[in-house]
Amino acid sequence: MSLALAMSMLCTAAHASKDHPVIGFSIDDLRLERWAHDRDYFVAAATKLGAKVYVQSADASEERQVAQLENLIAREVDVLVIVPFNSKVLSNVIAEARRNGIKVVSYDRLILNADVNAYITFDNERVGELQAQGVLNKAPKGNYFLLGGSPTDNNAKIIRQGQMKVLQPAIDSGAIKIVGQQWTPDWDASKALRIVEDALTANANNIQGVVASNDGTAGGAIQALAAQGLAGKVPVSGQDADLAAVKRVIDGTQAMTVYKPIKQLATRAAELSVQLVRDEQPKYDTTLNNGSKNVDTVLLNPILLTQQNVDVVIQDGFYTHEQVYGRGADKP
Repeated sequence: MSLALAMSMLCTAAHASKDHPVIGFSIDDLRLERWAHDRDYFVAAATKLGAKVYVQSADASEERQVAQLENLIAREVDVLVIVPFNSKVLSNVIAEARRNGIKVVSYDRLILNADVNAYITFDNERVGELQAQGVLNKAPKGNYFLLGGSPTDNNAKIIRQGQMKVLQPAIDSGAIKIVGQQWTPDWDASKALRIVEDALTANANNIQGVVASNDGTAGGAIQALAAQGLAGKVPVSGQDADLAAVKRVIDGTQAMTVYKPIKQLATRAAELSVQLVRDEQPKYDTTLNNGSKNVDTVLLNPILLTQQNVDVVIQDGFYTHEQVYGRGADKP
């Protein structure tokens, strides 16, 4: 980028009018399908409200995300909306934003130990409950492997709490046994593949259920199962309703996914951001402690998707019938 262009961008910075707020949207990793949906819905909703949005992708790098946030602060945005890559390392840059009068919204993942104004997410404990129940419905007895999300993502831990809330009674009764559990760095499907390959080897393929915490890790798990002729025989959970996962649910190789109406999340987040800039009073559902304060929180409800109701993603306009079933295909 030339110096002249950089200076031009800085000169178009915000703080001009509350009627036309400028939002910096910092996203963990736009290379993942899920976040592209969030970006598009958020920008559309914010634009309708008269706001301008600068979008940045950290590409799964905490250093890049911090640098990008510093850039957005220099551009004098009115509010930062952040999907954190690492929820634990942003307290200093957020303190800088707050010193500059910039509001901060934690999006989907709670930023820890920082002075954020608000948090908006789906009920992640409920997501974990739905995942565990989806696998239990298919395999009420046997050996289970718990395939967690990224250890740097606070949501992964909340999801695990929800999973265990459902699984613990079955563990206590002896119906199921947890034969292994591991977090998946960066929610990386290839790492999930290797983790489940190792788990199958260690247990001589004697695993009856895999509680995977998102669709990417589910895909890796199912690839490992397929190599052993077990795809479709061992139920695997997921979340995000990625297109590949929706197709796996239809095919029966993935037991379920959790659909989170992302348009609802992104639209509400855009509204919340603009309300904060305009000093209005947003409506919150609860507060959640992030280690330094009780953060005003909006909680949205996730939806369990199985073969029986998978067409919800088509009815919502999340995907087209053609994307899900293929050109000219009829609903099964």
